[in-house]
Amino acid sequence: MESVFFYGLFMDLKLLKEKGFNPSNPVLAYVEGYGIRIGERASLVESENECAYGIIMSLDSDELEALYGEESVLDYVPEILIATISSNEEIEVTTYNLPREKLKGKNKDYAKSLAILAKKIGFPSEYIEEIERCSI
Repeated sequence: MESVFFYGLFMDLKLLKEKGFNPSNPVLAYVEGYGIRIGERASLVESENECAYGIIMSLDSDELEALYGEESVLDYVPEILIATISSNEEIEVTTYNLPREKLKGKNKDYAKSLAILAKKIGFPSEYIEEIERCSI
């Protein structure tokens, strides 16, 4: 099992389960030094003064291969980050990121759906507002 930091719509446990995956051990977390950007989908970019929120979940390697083998996320590559959970414990996690040069377009519906999910999860209001600005 691998600990993965999800920051886009894959944070939705129900969505992952509907796709046939078995995520376990979901934990709210954030990564400092990264900001979320939304093109056709979400991606994290290095940004010294920003913080990105998400959920750490465990998936096995076969599930990760299948999940990131989907057409819409084929260009995402694994990256190791340090995430902080509510107990202030830092955890090494894998995240899947779109290379910056491939981040393009605008998907207002994706941003709206992500803002709704972020509210449901309970992310900070400033972060939700940042996502909502992408849906305008």
